[in-house]
This record gives sequence, C-alpha cells and structure tokens, in this order.
Amino acid sequence: MTCPMSPQDVLKMYWGYDAFRPMQEEIISAALDGRDVLAVMPTGGGKSVCFQVPALMKDGLAIVVTPLIALMKDQVQNLESRGIKALCVHAGMTRHEVDLTLNNAAYGDCKFLYVSPERLGTELFRSYLDVLKVSFLVVDEAHCISQWGYDFRPDYLQVGAVRKLVDAPVIALTATATPEVAQDIMERLSNGGNSFLKLESDFGRPNLSYVVRKCEDKGGKLLDVCRGVPGSGIVYLRHRKKCEELAAFLVAQGESASFYHAGLDAAERARRQEEWKRGGIRVMVCTNAFGMGIDKPDVRFVAHLEPADSPEAYFQEAGRAGRDGKRSYAVLMWNARDISRMEQMLELSFPPLEYIDDIYQKIHIFYGIPYETGEGRTLKFSLEEFCRHFSLNRASVSHALRYLDRSGHISCCEDADISTQVKITVERSLLYDVDFPDGRMVGLLECLMRSYPGIFSHTVPVNEERLSSVCGCGVPQLRQLLYGLSLEHVIRYVPGDHSTVLFLHHNRLVPGNVDLQRDKYEFLKKNARKRMEAMVSYVSLQDGCRAAFLLDYFGQHGAAGCGTCDLCRGAAASVREKIDKGEI
Repeated sequence: MTCPMSPQDVLKMYWGYDAFRPMQEEIISAALDGRDVLAVMPTGGGKSVCFQVPALMKDGLAIVVTPLIALMKDQVQNLESRGIKALCVHAGMTRHEVDLTLNNAAYGDCKFLYVSPERLGTELFRSYLDVLKVSFLVVDEAHCISQWGYDFRPDYLQVGAVRKLVDAPVIALTATATPEVAQDIMERLSNGGNSFLKLESDFGRPNLSYVVRKCEDKGGKLLDVCRGVPGSGIVYLRHRKKCEELAAFLVAQGESASFYHAGLDAAERARRQEEWKRGGIRVMVCTNAFGMGIDKPDVRFVAHLEPADSPEAYFQEAGRAGRDGKRSYAVLMWNARDISRMEQMLELSFPPLEYIDDIYQKIHIFYGIPYETGEGRTLKFSLEEFCRHFSLNRASVSHALRYLDRSGHISCCEDADISTQVKITVERSLLYDVDFPDGRMVGLLECLMRSYPGIFSHTVPVNEERLSSVCGCGVPQLRQLLYGLSLEHVIRYVPGDHSTVLFLHHNRLVPGNVDLQRDKYEFLKKNARKRMEAMVSYVSLQDGCRAAFLLDYFGQHGAAGCGTCDLCRGAAASVREKIDKGEI
C-alpha cells in the first residue's frame, strides 16, 4: 500500500522543505512507479532524500546497502531524530547483536535497515529475507559494485544475489560514475525483466571555480588562499604527519586551523568535526578520512596540496565547496615531484602477489587461527600492532589488506563499533560466597543475570547505557565496576571500542592455495593507471577549461567553457590584452 500523502507532503512533514532539489522528484517518482533507478548525482545533491521519501510512502522497510559505517550511524540517528525508526547491521557486531537487530527489523515496524555489504552474503542475513517486507533495495555508493569503478569492493557483488531474492525495486545512487561504470552498475543490478532508468544530474557547478597552480612553496600559496578567500575551508593531504605540520604552520601564521585524520581517536575526530561545522575552526587540514557525509553548505574553498589519485576522488572532494550555490574555489597545487610520487604510489598500491599471500598467512598466524578454520570470524585489528609484531612496513601492509579485500578473502572495515562483552565465569551457586570489595558489584551482577540469561554460558554483548540506567550509575562508574569484577575473576570483560575490523570470508587456506586472481590484479592496476594518467592530464592542462575537462571525463561531452577557472580567465585576459594592443 502506498501512502496517500504526496512526496512534497512527506518532504515538508519530515524535513521541513517546501520543494525538492533538481532531479530528486524525478528519481522519487520513478521509484514509486516501481522502476529500477540509477541516480548519478554530484556530491551535495541530496541523495538520501531520493530513497528516504519513497520508502516512507510505502509499506515495509528499505534495505540500504552502504560501506561507510560512520555515515550509516549518522543517518540512522538523523532518521530517529525525525521520529522514523531505523536500524543498522555492520562489521564489529556479534552474531547475537545482528540476530537481534534483524529480528527487530522484521517485527518492529522499522522503515530503514542499513546494512554494510559484507553482511549481505551471510547465512544469518539471508535467513531473514523471507520475513523482511522490503519496499526498496537501496544501493548507496553504487560505483563500488563495478570493477571499472575507482573504489571497487567485492562485497558489493552480493547485492546482485540479494536482488534476485527480493521482490522490490532498486534505487542505486552514486556521485561519481563514468558511462562505463554506470552501464556496469545497471547490468549487475538488473533483474532481467525490468530495465533500469538512468537519471543523471548535470555535473556542472557554475559557482565553483577550479584553479590549478604549479608551485614549490605550497604553504605560502595556501596562506594566500586562506587570506584571500573569506569563509571556511578544507585542505587535503595524503599523510597524517603533513596534516599536523601544515595545521601548525597555519596557526603560527594567525589562521584558525586544526587537523583531522584516522590516527585520532573517534571522540576527538567527532569533536573537531563538530567544531569545524559550527565555525569554531575555520580551516580543517585533513586526509580523505574527512568530509564524507558532512552537510556544511558554506565551505568557500577546498584546497588539494597534491593531486588526488583519480578524477573521481578529486571531483567528490572538491565538490564539498559551495553547496549553498555561492562563489567558491577548488584549488589544486602541484609540482614535478608530485607526479613522480603518484607513479611510486601506484606501484606501492599493488604489492607483489607473493607479498599479499604472505600477509594473508600472517593475519591468521597473528590471531592463532589454524588451517581450515576461521570462516565468519570478526577480528579487532590494529595495523600498528600487526606491523610492529612482524616488523613490516605500514603502507605496504595497508595496500595488501586492501587487495585481500578486493579479491574477496576478507572485508576490512575501519572505524567499526565493537560493543562491550561480558561472561560470568563463576558458577551461579558460588557467586554469593565471593567477598566483593565494592557492594555495588552485587547489584551489577544481579542486573547482568536478569538482563542477559545466557551470560553464564557464553560472552554476550552488553548495552552500557541501558545497563547503567538499570543499575542507577553512570557509564564511567559502570565500566569501573565491570573492570573490578574482572580483576576478581568473576567475569570476562571485553571493553567496547572503535576499531578496524577484519571479517574472514572463508577458512584459512594453506600457502599456495590462496587464489589472488592475477587477472583481476592486472585489470585493477591497469584501471588505476588510467585514472592516475587522467589526473596528470588535468593538472597539466594548459588550454581549454578545467570544468569542461572533468565533465567530459564523466561523459558529459561538449560543455562550454565555465568562464571562471584559471584557464578560462587566463584566455579572457589574453584576449583583452590583444584588444588593448590593437592586435585583434
């Protein structure tokens, strides 16, 4: 049954807006008509509304596949703040937590179930598909399903299999898809009878001026940008230490700046992001870990102090400037050394297959996993500890893990939530013979026994907020009591954490039996080189138009000059000079 309200009514009720942005209404109408839709919309185009509105207008729930755990949790929180029930299943959750969440999704009047792609192929998830009344299958970051895409993830191939088991239209969304990638997405998600409708926004951003500068003193040039362009900004660099050094340089020059990268703990990252969003920090110097899903419309400039890996990555990051439609700038600085480093980075990104095979074995050795075991295990992973243990280079291991992910042996999920887990290790009859140093421990144990019946037989995930409320204490005090009980050898206590998580797709294979798919390896490396060369062509461009170059790359051919990029302005200035000299 479809809701009698119109899409505009739903938009007004839940979001408070009177009208849709360009393309949103067409996508929503096609989805409500039962069409499979591929929506290609630039960063900041409002993709989430395109599936959230139609899902609210139909019975059942929308399954939303997305690889970004932080965004998944943000969207769930955002929906719940609007009175819309939403749940999520992702890496880092125990089987019991996943089972409970899926049960709530099936029987709890839920409208959105967000799922990370590695969960799609599990037997537990598939077992619930018959009882989940699915209104739409939504595929966010849909370019991840294509091997031609710049961020291919094999787990996304499970979406095609799920699609065959679910009688619901597909809404696939991406901000970056070449014509080749778009065609591949539609073929992989097609259900045979119902052809896809591709709806593509104009990627042109008339208010965004692209500027490229070849220079040696990048810090000085950036300072000119900061002082010449009022408003907030983002500065992208590859390396964490350089982010810290550049932020310190800007602060020393009197600029309001800070840095952000994955080396900061989750709470500190969240604090800095929020301070930047509200204007307490003007310029954020960061790696590409920053910016995904942030809705800050008044970013006046995005500066790259070295070329991005691909036009897709650059277009997405630069597109975070000027979402409010006002004049903004995408500035890229480069020099000859950057091009040499890009070549080196490409080689580093594809370590020898023998090295990747060795890292595969070392992962299992590190966790003590014997041959022919390990399938389905979720492992809390520290890259620093792993590299230190085996005396390995961090960057090489990181790229080896990425390829093991791309070849389907593991899923590597950064910034996953791992819940607090507890098991009572003393027999129930002996508990009251224990002389507890803190009387509150008795009450906590009683709460644990009432709330988690299986806690004597196996380790169970514990909801700290709910448990602390029942026990009448704060979360910090609860953690101290749990730690105290573990010191008394009454419980096994694993504190919750934010961590990288490895998910093992199969049992450990013996050396020589790990299929690393040499053909795929060469294919992915060849495509990465093509994207790198396209980026080199962009920065090296000496005539024409920057914006038109990018539009052409994404299949929007024949665009007129933007009139505002450095090349267009240079050409106009040259014409004016010739007119002044009487040469034309």
